[in-house]
Amino acid sequence: MEPLILAILAAGAVGLAAARATRRAKRRAPARRPGAEHHYPGDFTGRVDVRYAPRPDGRPDPGEIVWTWVPFEEDHSRGKDRPVLLIGREGDWLLALQLTSKDHDLDAAQEARWGRYWMDIGTGAWDRQRRPSEVRLDRIVRVDPGAVRREGAVLDRRRFDEVSHSLSELHHW
Repeated sequence: MEPLILAILAAGAVGLAAARATRRAKRRAPARRPGAEHHYPGDFTGRVDVRYAPRPDGRPDPGEIVWTWVPFEEDHSRGKDRPVLLIGREGDWLLALQLTSKDHDLDAAQEARWGRYWMDIGTGAWDRQRRPSEVRLDRIVRVDPGAVRREGAVLDRRRFDEVSHSLSELHHW
């Protein structure tokens, strides 16, 4: 091939690689909260009146797993979209526990040293791939009901009660 054609092909490959790297970086970058003008008052630290009250009315209710924006602990202006289990209310806010599909059983001691406690809740319709999930018990996140992106599933009453019991034990309620 001619040098000019090789140079054009090389430049195109470099440009394509750069574009892919930029897209990957954007996917990994912490997102700014949608509607960031609505101030997040911080995580909830009091006693929660845990309630199981799912209703098939299209609105988020305690007992349901929904997808919403969850702020990072270290910077509430940044966060990511993730599933949460709604456990109660505080005024206009819903109170929630974040979910993950990462298995923390293997690093439970390390997580506990950082003050993070996880509980297995199994699989459900909230995860399209049906991966086993864990719920984080030590951090109670406030959720703006208007920021809920979609409902994922209703957690069955038995598992919800197990989460409620574990929350009570951890927080000494």
